[in-house]
Amino acid sequence: MHLFLLFFSFMAFGQIPDNKMPISHQTEWLLSDLLQDKTDGVHIKGKPQLVSSPYGEAVSFNGDGDAIFVDKMPLESMEEFTVEMIFAPDKSTIFEQRVLHIGEISKDRILLEIRAKNENWYFDGYVTSGKNKKALIDEKLIHPLGKWYHVALVVGKSAMSTFVNGELELTEPFDFKPLESGQCSIGVRQNEVSWFAGEIYKIRITPKQLNREDFLAF
Repeated sequence: MHLFLLFFSFMAFGQIPDNKMPISHQTEWLLSDLLQDKTDGVHIKGKPQLVSSPYGEAVSFNGDGDAIFVDKMPLESMEEFTVEMIFAPDKSTIFEQRVLHIGEISKDRILLEIRAKNENWYFDGYVTSGKNKKALIDEKLIHPLGKWYHVALVVGKSAMSTFVNGELELTEPFDFKPLESGQCSIGVRQNEVSWFAGEIYKIRITPKQLNREDFLAF
C-alpha cells in the first residue's frame, strides 16, 4: 500500500525518482559494426581495420587518413548528456588527436580529444554551445599510451566534467544550451585534421548525466 501511494504521488506530479528515469534515445555504437555498415549514412575514410581487443572486435585507426563519418546528430536537443568511449591510444608521435567529433565543424560541437607526449596521453573534453566554449584539459593528468581506457564527458545545463576509468578528472561550470545540428566523425575532426592513432571498441551516448557507477562496464 505504501509503495502504491509513493508511486501515485510521483505520477500525480509528473515525476519519477531520478534513479528510475527511463533512458530513451540512447545511442550505442560498436565500432566493428559501424565499419561493416553498408547503409548510406556511414562513410569510411582510408582503411580502418578490424582488430581483436579484450572486449571483442574493435577498429584500428592509423593516425594518417583513417576515419568513420556518420550522418547522424545523436545529441540533438539534449539538455544534458553523457558521452562514453572505450579505446586504446597507440604509442604515437601525433600530439593533437581528435577522437570523436559530434555537431558542426566550427560552431556548436563536442569533441573527445587526447594529447600524446612522451609515451603518455591526457584527456581533453571540449564543448562549444552558442557563445560559450570550454576545454577541460590538464597536462598533468597523464596516462600511459598503448593501454585500454574508458573515458566520459558528462554535460549538464550548468556544468561539465571529464572522467578516465571512472575517476573524475576535471569539472567546471558551463552554461550549456542544446546542440541542434551537425553529424559525427570518429578518428578525426570533421574537417579532416588531427587524426587519431589507436583502437576504439565502443561509443555510447546517453541523454542524461550518468553517475560513474552507471558507466559502461570496463
